[in-house]
Formats: sequence, structure tokens, C-alpha cells
Amino acid sequence: MKVSDYVLERLRDWEVEYVFAYPGDGVNGLLAAWGRAEDRPRFVQARHEEMAAFEAVGYAKFSGRTGVCAATSGPGAIHLLNGLYDAKLDHVPLVAIVGQTDRSAMGGSSQQEVDLAALYKDVASEFCEVVTVPAQLPNVLDRAMRTAATRRTVTAVIIPADVQELDYEPPAHAFKQVPSSLGTPRYTPVPAEEDLEKAAEILNAGEKVAMLIGQGARSARPEVERAAELLGAGVAKALLGKDALPDTLPYVTGSIGLLGTRPSYEMMRDCDTLLVVGSSFPYTQFLPEFDQARAVQIDVDPFMVGLRYPFEVNLVGDAGETLRRLLPLLEPKADGTWRKTIEDNAARWWDVMERRAEVSADPVNPEHVVHALDALLPENAIIAADSGSAANW
Repeated sequence: MKVSDYVLERLRDWEVEYVFAYPGDGVNGLLAAWGRAEDRPRFVQARHEEMAAFEAVGYAKFSGRTGVCAATSGPGAIHLLNGLYDAKLDHVPLVAIVGQTDRSAMGGSSQQEVDLAALYKDVASEFCEVVTVPAQLPNVLDRAMRTAATRRTVTAVIIPADVQELDYEPPAHAFKQVPSSLGTPRYTPVPAEEDLEKAAEILNAGEKVAMLIGQGARSARPEVERAAELLGAGVAKALLGKDALPDTLPYVTGSIGLLGTRPSYEMMRDCDTLLVVGSSFPYTQFLPEFDQARAVQIDVDPFMVGLRYPFEVNLVGDAGETLRRLLPLLEPKADGTWRKTIEDNAARWWDVMERRAEVSADPVNPEHVVHALDALLPENAIIAADSGSAANW
């Protein structure tokens, strides 16, 4: 068994279904191994390395699993960067496997030689390693997979072309040998009870509560709905959290920001309390004025709390588990005027959108296309849009 054969075997052990890639001399060993492995995991060939990375990102975003991409050394590895940064900035787990010139040629200004460890230092800052001997595996690959999944980020494994062709030798039970194991442990961080009580005090005191949710709220839909009901709140959504709650709920105001809706803008303009769940929405100007609202944030990543707004309480924890602990501490709002205003504003907005879609245009009103498709597509269809006007339509 060659190192390249073992890499694919270990990916299968991790239940990796697809590797999005583009061929090149720097990964010839892996390409040969794919032939011997009967295309398991499946090799999905892009037409450019950048697209291979974006395909892996799309797969990870829609499936909730870790995406894997591969490219050759030098220019191939460089081309991956745009897609890798998309994953890093959107907190999507992605592993990049890239080739490198032979070890004997390193430092010799060999053809297409690039210092990949330095190049990937930022985008794969959590874990980026070069495999120089077979016994580094499976540890390096396991840590790349585990780190990407648990920290929701990009990791990289760089394998020189000659190493790919070496016979595989597992790490021994010996000094400075590092064995490894499979699996990503599951854990659910929750805030301290004291912090939950402080957050509840702020939310209970508010009369006009607004919620903003992002992709971190995807697995917490029942809890988000219950919180909105108790607080008499409306719910706006960052673009990455657009699928966390349906726009058909009367208190959901839709997207927020430059491509956001008027009711989302009005809710943030007039609220006196803000609850942010699983979002690092970056455009502060669309949030309440700094002296206008008391604010609470829930996020699983301590690195991402306290950003964008002067929050009084930052709750570090899983969105669902945190809300489940917070809900018993919340008091139902007696006055439904604020909630009624939000629902009326949202209903008026969707009515305006329907009328806007019917406005004739030459050659076609793009909003009409989207509205016409909406009634025709199957229930489980997934529509992907680039950022910009297409997302707005």
C-alpha cells in the first residue's frame, strides 16, 4: 500500500463521500490511487482548482458535513485560495489536500515550487501540516478532519509528490511516533447559570424585542420560535441564516442589511432590546443605535462574541441548548402591540414585493422570474444564488 492509497482509505474511514479536485503532476500519486480504489471516495473533477474549492464549500454548506478538495502544487494550490477563504469566513469545515514538489527539490527553486506552508498560514491557520514521512499518517489527516469539523474552519494537508509514492508504514509504538484514532467527539457547550439569569433579566425588561438569527440558529428552530413567542419579538435573518426560519411565519421580517427588507430595518430602528442568535452579521449600521437597545448575544464560538454591537451579556454556547436553558427564565409579554406592528409591516412588505414582481420590464423583470418559480418548484428544492442583486431578488 502506497501513502496515496492509505490517504484515500483513511478518507473512506472518515466517511468522506466526495473529493472535489483538479488533476496535476503534484498529485499524480493520488490520481493513480483513485484508479486502484475504484473511485472511492468519488473524485469530482472541476474545470479549475478555484471551482473545486467552491464546490467543496457548497457541499459542506448544504450537507452539514466536512468538504474536501484537492489540487496540485504551486499554481493549483494557489487557485484553491478563493474557495478556501469563503469557507474560513463563513465558518464552514473544509479540508484541502495539496501536492508539493519532491522533497529532494525543495529549496532549489524547482518548477512551480511555492512555500505552501507560508501560503496557507492564514487561510488554514488552525491546522496546516506537511507530510514528509509515511508515519505522520494517519495523525495529520485525522487532525485535519477533526479540527475542520469541530472549529468550523479550513485545514490543509500538504503531501510532496514523492511521499505519495512511498510504501505506507504506520506509526510504531515508539518514541516520537504519533498514533491516531478516528472520530469527531460531540459536545454541547452551555453558558453559566449566572449569565443566563442576566440575559433573561435584560430580555424580560424590554418592551420592544427584536431578534436577529444566523446560520448558528439552524438546529434551534423550535427554540427560536418559542423565544420569539414569549418575547413578542420579530425575527430578522442574516443571509447565511435565511433557511433557519421560513419567511411565511408572520413575525419573520426576512433578510437584514443592504439587501434586507424594510420591516427588518423598521424593527431594528424602533426596538429597545436585541437578541442575536448564531450570527456575526457584520454591518453595524443596520443594527439599533448603540444607545438605543440593550442587547444579548448567543454564539457557540467565544472568539466571535462581543462583536458588532455593545452587548451587555454574551452567552457562549450551542444555540439550541442555550435557548432551552433560557426559555424557562423568560416571562411572556402582556402587551402584543409591538408584535402586531411587526406582523403588519411584514405583511405589507410581502404585498409590495408581489406587486413589484408584476411590473413589466424589457426584456424581463428578474423579480418576476423568482416569484413565478416560487410556485412551481418542488418543496425540497434548494436554490443557490451568488451575493449581490440575485440574492436580493
